[in-house]
Amino acid sequence: MISINGLTVAYGGFTLLDNIDFHISGSDKIGLVGKNGAGKSTIMKLICGLQNPTSGSVDMPNDLRIGYLPQIMEHSKGRTVLEEALTAFDHINAINDEIEGINLQLAERTDYESASYLELIARLNDLTDSLAMTHSEPLEVLAEKTLLGLGFKDSDFGRRTETFSQGWNMRIELAKILLSSPDALLLDEPTNHLDIESIEWLEDYLKSYRGALLLVSHDRKFLDNVTNRTVEIMLGHIHDYKVPYSKYIELRKERLEQQTAAYENQQRMIEKTEDFINRFRYKATKSNQVQSRIKQLEKLDRIEIDETDNVTLTVKFPPSPRAGDIVFKSTNLTAGYPGKVVFTGADIEVKRGEKVALIGRNGEGKTTLMRVITGELSPLEGEARTGYNVCMGYYAQNQEDILDGSLTVWETLERIAVGDIRTKLRDILAQFLFRGEDIDKKVSILSGGERARLGMAKFMLQPYNLLALDEPTNHMDIKSKVILKQALKAYDGTLIVVSHDRDFLDGLVDKMYEFRDGKVREHLGSIQDFLEKRKIESLQELERRFPAASAGTVQSPEGAKKEQAKQSFEQRRSESKEIRRIKHRVEFLEGEIGIIEAAMKDIEKILANPSSGDDIMELTRSYLEYKRELDAKTAEWESLMLKLDE
Repeated sequence: MISINGLTVAYGGFTLLDNIDFHISGSDKIGLVGKNGAGKSTIMKLICGLQNPTSGSVDMPNDLRIGYLPQIMEHSKGRTVLEEALTAFDHINAINDEIEGINLQLAERTDYESASYLELIARLNDLTDSLAMTHSEPLEVLAEKTLLGLGFKDSDFGRRTETFSQGWNMRIELAKILLSSPDALLLDEPTNHLDIESIEWLEDYLKSYRGALLLVSHDRKFLDNVTNRTVEIMLGHIHDYKVPYSKYIELRKERLEQQTAAYENQQRMIEKTEDFINRFRYKATKSNQVQSRIKQLEKLDRIEIDETDNVTLTVKFPPSPRAGDIVFKSTNLTAGYPGKVVFTGADIEVKRGEKVALIGRNGEGKTTLMRVITGELSPLEGEARTGYNVCMGYYAQNQEDILDGSLTVWETLERIAVGDIRTKLRDILAQFLFRGEDIDKKVSILSGGERARLGMAKFMLQPYNLLALDEPTNHMDIKSKVILKQALKAYDGTLIVVSHDRDFLDGLVDKMYEFRDGKVREHLGSIQDFLEKRKIESLQELERRFPAASAGTVQSPEGAKKEQAKQSFEQRRSESKEIRRIKHRVEFLEGEIGIIEAAMKDIEKILANPSSGDDIMELTRSYLEYKRELDAKTAEWESLMLKLDE
């Protein structure tokens, strides 16, 4: 399907990829792994034709359709979420348009035996077959299913894309890619902005996906659950393993151990042979044996050990000063922003030494609570306070905004370090893999993983007894995440962490606060305990929403789940396109009415106290035009609302 042949990418005197070869077949689900900066994203760009190699080639069929999700992308504006998702079917709409055009031509022609007429018939058959192979369900239903799976709600479908964050717009782009049913999927860190439930949905989707998959992810469990092959990039070369990630780690270790053992055995043999040659080189009775062994060494296929990159983080947080028994406590907390309440009635208590995770869907309030804890945000209602002698280190999710891009790596720490710690800055940066010329790099050119490491390095500058970390592992490679997790487990202070990474949280935290539907719920136990419990809760919710099976009918849990999901989407499908159009129109009118009313209020303020330069006649004329427009839109809105109530 896709062949990578002798591919080399070099920048000046630095070779990123050195003469690599591998093939991607139609059934491959490949995890592309390696350290930050190893060249994973570069390989994806080369396959998509977004970057040219220094030498070598990427070969694939001309009609191969590729779906590519980059780490950073431009997002479309001006459409609703559902409208934008439906653009994934533009190629199907084009097929329908061509079929309609051919049918019109055939209806007008009578030259049934001509070559051009038969060509039209053949083309029509090809297009019809192509259409039949696409989707069995209505396109709008498919789009809704995918959007719901990625965490959107029904109420989100009519909202414009520009009203969503970058993370949610990434989900829309991912939905479009999945809906377009490409022959090959190239996904570069797709889980960075997904919550745990959406990650599980994406896992299920990719398991059943029939095309080729090339996946970059720092989520070890996600790789294990989705991939069947692992391609490692290390120091410009690749190593190909026909197994998922965890098995690759085992095989890689075995391969290197066997290689090392074989190398050491051969070196001992060479040493003994050379010793024999040197001892008997000038002894006539041994000349034949000496010559034989010299030829043996010349013909020997020397074993080499693969070069490995063993440089890793060496994170060890400073001992924490003692805090009071209660580090953070909220009572009946309502938090949010002007005009928007995010969650209400939250009772939260974090004790000294606890390691607590904040989990839940994006937009439900995890980062909002972090801002309350750090004092950036005041409660709307209730009480929230940190405890006695709490000294907090806060890692914000948006490191690209927090870090000053105009500074170098060295200057970032040097400007905030005080006292004796200033003499240890080079050692601290080295712990986080900034060595030599790396410390003079501008922050603006750092990769996502490098920025994450620099943000963590700032925690070494003073001892904290509370670490508040908001998505600390986004963009970190797997090895760095493992080392950070070990350091946090050994940390003797209190930890509050927001993360969607199950593997990172597993074994690190034993208490969670789940944010869902405007409420905050406490869960004790491991992340695995929570996931198992959450699935049961979801099933019960489905059973409450839909009627039970008729008496005497026994269904398996899986069958009941499928039937409930089917009923859910049948109900959604039954809502006619006309009703959906009316809903979208109502939302549009409400926005327009709000704009008009605001403009009229502005004019009223001026007319109430006009200045010498104000044109009273023009203002009055504008006010009356706004009034007529407001009356018309209000009347239309009332009419549409009556239709929805019928």
